[in-house]
Amino acid sequence: MGAPITEADIDRVTAALHEVYDPEVGLDIMTMGLIYRLEAGMEKVIIDMTLTTPGCPVSDSLPEEARQAAARALDPGGDDRVNLEVVWDPPWSPEMIDDDALAELGYRRVTD
Repeated sequence: MGAPITEADIDRVTAALHEVYDPEVGLDIMTMGLIYRLEAGMEKVIIDMTLTTPGCPVSDSLPEEARQAAARALDPGGDDRVNLEVVWDPPWSPEMIDDDALAELGYRRVTD
């Protein structure tokens, strides 16, 4: 039986995922809102992530890059402590991008 996942582990994984960038947009996957769930299981970090579209050119490589980043943050034994699933519900939209990142890209939210 492995060690339980701690808040410190989640913090390290969060920081690691902030270093994984979508190559088309140039923003990290956390800021883009591609991570829908990041939580501690008993002995694993559980991550649900999505992509911008099902036909995304990095649909194979980006989730694997995210999984590897999370695993490195949990070393030693990180490979066995990450459960990453790609999910499509709800579909991703630009509304999920962090407000500060939108401003950095030169955009702003339109409100009624």
